[in-house]
Amino acid sequence: MTEKTYTKTGWNFDNSYARLPGLFYTHLSPTPVQSPKLVIFNSMLAASLGLNVQELQSQAGAEVFAGNQIPEGALPLAQAYAGHQFGHFTMLGDGRALLLGEQVNPQGKRFDIQLKGSGPTPYSRQGDGRAALGPMLREYIISEAMAALGIPTTRSLAVVTTGKPVFRETVQPGAVLTRVADSHLRVGTFQYAAQWGTTEELRALADYALQRHFPDVRLDRNRYLALLQAVIKHQAALIARWQLVGFIHGVMNTDNMTISGETIDYGPCAFMDTYDPATVFSSIDRKGRYAYGNQPYIAGWNLTRFAETLLPLLHDNEEQAVQLAQDELAHFGDWYQEQWLMGMRAKLGIANQEEQDKALIQDLLGMMMKYGADYTNTFLALTFEQQTDTVLFGHPEFAEWYEAWQARLKRQPQTQAGAQQLMKDSNPAIIPRNHQVEAALESAVQKEDYCVLERLLAVLAKPYAHSPEQQAYAAPSEPSEQPYRTFCGT
Repeated sequence: MTEKTYTKTGWNFDNSYARLPGLFYTHLSPTPVQSPKLVIFNSMLAASLGLNVQELQSQAGAEVFAGNQIPEGALPLAQAYAGHQFGHFTMLGDGRALLLGEQVNPQGKRFDIQLKGSGPTPYSRQGDGRAALGPMLREYIISEAMAALGIPTTRSLAVVTTGKPVFRETVQPGAVLTRVADSHLRVGTFQYAAQWGTTEELRALADYALQRHFPDVRLDRNRYLALLQAVIKHQAALIARWQLVGFIHGVMNTDNMTISGETIDYGPCAFMDTYDPATVFSSIDRKGRYAYGNQPYIAGWNLTRFAETLLPLLHDNEEQAVQLAQDELAHFGDWYQEQWLMGMRAKLGIANQEEQDKALIQDLLGMMMKYGADYTNTFLALTFEQQTDTVLFGHPEFAEWYEAWQARLKRQPQTQAGAQQLMKDSNPAIIPRNHQVEAALESAVQKEDYCVLERLLAVLAKPYAHSPEQQAYAAPSEPSEQPYRTFCGT
């Protein structure tokens, strides 16, 4: 474990990523900003990282989160990676982000601390390296909501305004987000190594990923095959969890898929209201590549790209390496289905297994799509036996389904109260409804009023509490002639 060298503010940095071959990064300091102001700070996350909450809420903390001051022990760098963006391979890298280093908390766990919007880097591709306040607050809201839902995700520690505008479609306030992650290793990092590095540099990266995220498989007979298997399993579980809460990432490029199995890069993401597998929110996803229903398929596609990068490490014989990779990739669909089905059973209060469960679930989803039912609220109505409040009520096929579901619940040892508790623990009372998120962002960005955002964060922090104050946030938005659209602003 890293020796504790805590500073007054609690920083205890190590820089293991910087000990990789120089191919993978460029040492670089953040570009100072004019007048940083701390506008939101995650004190609970800071405390879990071993940081001094009071000290970091001062102006000195704002200077660090803006990139004006480098904490003791930090070694800022921009990470290099590549990626398939909407299926097209390209060179990428941290174009407006810098990894300060890895904070080692009091329990000895390591977390990346990254500044997003900290200025141009060698990978900026003519961009200004800056970020706008709205998208940074959006990432803060959604990532913290995902964490509260129990879904692996990067976290948001702080947002500071810079005192200088950024120019996009409109002039917007500039901001820097401090992001926390198990790591920022991506499928795209391995693609970069495979495309522009040597086999030994690729091996160094793979060994690092194993040591950092999967130390228990390092000594396996074929440890790189074990790495592939571990990443496939983690991604299968992650995507299943997305689907279970109706989350749509919006831009599942390979550079946005982590080796650790965390959700990363909250750009054009959103949560689905009306159930429809074809739902797309991203303004640039014109063909629905990253639609809700396509997310499991895209995850498999991305994992295939990851497997391709590992071929030189899997076996000296290329044909055998390909076969080994294909054999592992073939398990993804089964692992995903297992995780999804287990989660859907829980959402319906089903604690054991029957062969007909999948058909029961699919029949419900089919009716929800047919009649335009709200995804989250339909499961809540079933949880609290308020099905009369759903658009499904009154349709004969729903009555037939409901009877079959009740009969299914009676064929398990759990009591009715036990089944309901399982549903309460599996069906969130609240998700970040798109109109609520937009209202919070508008108030913060346009009026510099963060009260709406803070209230929203407070109710999102306990999605399974099912408390009365959450009810005001549970309703979907009013129907609109214009579909909700999100943009790649982060």
